[in-house]
Amino acid sequence: MDDDIDKMLELMEISFRDFEAAIPSKPKLVRKPYGEVYRFQEQDIYQAIIQKLAHAQSTVRAAQVLLEHGYVQEQAALQRVVDEANEDILFLVYAVTNDRITDLHQKYLDAFWEEEFDGSGNPLTSEQKRPMAPRKKIRAYIANVEGAPMDPSRGIELTRTIHKAYSGFVHGASPHIMDRYGGYPPKFHIKGMLGTPRIEEYKRDLWNYMYRTFISHILVAKALGAARHVEIMTKHLRRFEENAGKDYSPSA
Repeated sequence: MDDDIDKMLELMEISFRDFEAAIPSKPKLVRKPYGEVYRFQEQDIYQAIIQKLAHAQSTVRAAQVLLEHGYVQEQAALQRVVDEANEDILFLVYAVTNDRITDLHQKYLDAFWEEEFDGSGNPLTSEQKRPMAPRKKIRAYIANVEGAPMDPSRGIELTRTIHKAYSGFVHGASPHIMDRYGGYPPKFHIKGMLGTPRIEEYKRDLWNYMYRTFISHILVAKALGAARHVEIMTKHLRRFEENAGKDYSPSA
């Protein structure tokens, strides 16, 4: 499993660099009241997709580093971030490959591109109020486009339940924090949990998040018309599934 994760990361990096290079307009260095920063000028959907893909890949790599040092609860918190990033990628990609840019997409993109501070650069006087697209509407859109065999409402509810479960790691719910307690004598583990049964559990969990982020790279390749990347990564995806004893074919 470790070898497959290494291979996923290698292929994701290679594909991402090619996707990044294929974007016609690169970010430009612009001056803001708080300093110089890079920004995309056109702010189109492809640029948004690339940024979300960078976010997903970087975060899943960070989750791997935390696992290697035994910080499994912190890993779980990042996996919640990866969940949302991969949802966003599906949502945006489907507008390109399966549908069109809807009003919901435009609302999402308007919020995505909005700056954190207004022109003054003063966080105390800034009136930024990012109008976030409701997560439940994003999930409903994805479920409708995918046309899952199950009732779409069941798929949405399952996604929501998983999201809420991982929220406990982000917000520090007591049941989640108490997973850090144990050993002989029992104590709170505040320097990681290497050597505990949790490590194997979270290794398996990380595989799922690597796998789903890998799929996001395949979907972005389709949106960009990168057929060769789709072919190579899909072939590896099937091997990763076989090695993990998974079968996600429609007939399974």
